[in-house]
Amino acid sequence: MPKPRLFVFDWDGTLMDSERQIVQCMQMAAHDLGLVVPSSSEVRVIIGLGLPEAILKLFPLHDRETRDRIRQAYARHFVAEAGGRSELFPGAMDLLQDLRARGYLLAIATGKSRLGLDRVLNQVGLIDFFDTTRCADETASKPDPRMLNEILVSLSAFPAESVMIGDTSFDLEMAARASMPSIGIAHGVHDTTVLLRHKPLTIVPDLPGLAQYLASL
Repeated sequence: MPKPRLFVFDWDGTLMDSERQIVQCMQMAAHDLGLVVPSSSEVRVIIGLGLPEAILKLFPLHDRETRDRIRQAYARHFVAEAGGRSELFPGAMDLLQDLRARGYLLAIATGKSRLGLDRVLNQVGLIDFFDTTRCADETASKPDPRMLNEILVSLSAFPAESVMIGDTSFDLEMAARASMPSIGIAHGVHDTTVLLRHKPLTIVPDLPGLAQYLASL
């Protein structure tokens, strides 16, 4: 592949260790409404989708009004940090700062809402760090490639000179459908065997491992 110009990162489960918070807030939302509370494993596998798509997968038998009430309850708990405040994974800031110093373009493609992403980027001091960001409520949810295609257009980049980095099959399938190389990271929510189905360049164990791999490109 050509030398990369652009690295596109997923957020939850890739740069931010937010699994516990997401799982607990979704379970609390279901409890609030008197619904069957999904298991932790059931919630884990939908992390990465847009929130409406995730709720539909978890609660397929409920009508739109009920799903919207779940969404509101989830958002309320998440903003209140009821499941505990999420933190960046070890090595995240060092990796991003190094890539920026080396002149790479950086982007985020996330299942979070615009409001949610901007809130957390402000919290960790990265609100103006990325060249562009795309959120699920602005476009199509993963694994539809539209999010990546819009990032490429906005930065005048080509798929072959870009790399998608994520922890879920949704990330890597999205990249494959956009003809973009990808890298899987194993510290997130989907198993390595699932990630391998989408033929990433490699799967790294964590962000320091990713930094080591990217230094070789």
